[in-house]
Amino acid sequence: MAYLFLACAIVAEVIATLSLRTAATGRYGFYVVVGVGYVSAFAALLASLRHGMPLGIAYGIWAAAGVALTALASRILFGEALTRRMIAGIAMIAAGVLLVELGAAR
Repeated sequence: MAYLFLACAIVAEVIATLSLRTAATGRYGFYVVVGVGYVSAFAALLASLRHGMPLGIAYGIWAAAGVALTALASRILFGEALTRRMIAGIAMIAAGVLLVELGAAR
């Protein structure tokens, strides 16, 4: 159940961040989506922690998945750059989170 809440937190945070980009272009109604999205993301992250997920694991996965999904969605939705170097950086973040999770399993 903790991972389900974490997935909800990730989706809400990515939606909020993408909405922030849209609101910055002058579509001010998206600031409501930004606020609701971030509040929802933190509420879901809290629920994940309450269901026993360690903070280091939850935050690492949340941050890594958020960065990766936001970069991919920004490329698709806004035509922003996604270079090989950026992809390599995302892969390194994912590897780091994996190492943290494997280290916590001991």
